[in-house]
Amino acid sequence: MDSKIQKVGTKPDYHKIYSDIIRLRHPEKRKYCEDILSKVNLSDLDVIKLNDIVFSQQKKESQIFNQMHRAYNEQAILQILNYQKKNKLNNSQLAVYFKLSRNTVAKWKKIYKII
Repeated sequence: MDSKIQKVGTKPDYHKIYSDIIRLRHPEKRKYCEDILSKVNLSDLDVIKLNDIVFSQQKKESQIFNQMHRAYNEQAILQILNYQKKNKLNNSQLAVYFKLSRNTVAKWKKIYKII
């Protein structure tokens, strides 16, 4: 019984979850998700991209609710900030692209000292 309890700090198997969702409910979207699902480890940003692809026709209310409950780990934050640096985006452009708040981007830059 104890072996079935998920350990604290482990992530859900998003690869299996999204593979099953695509196979059972959205087989027409398989070709759009193959590149991401072929990765061994899915990052937080990969999971967000998969979610956007699979459930792309969500209602506005659902999108707002889901956006408020997103969480980013340090690796994802650094990846977002490096994307900004590589593509020479300002905070507003980055916030629009990743659907974040400009204040969140500014706070992350302050914390992680990315210029």
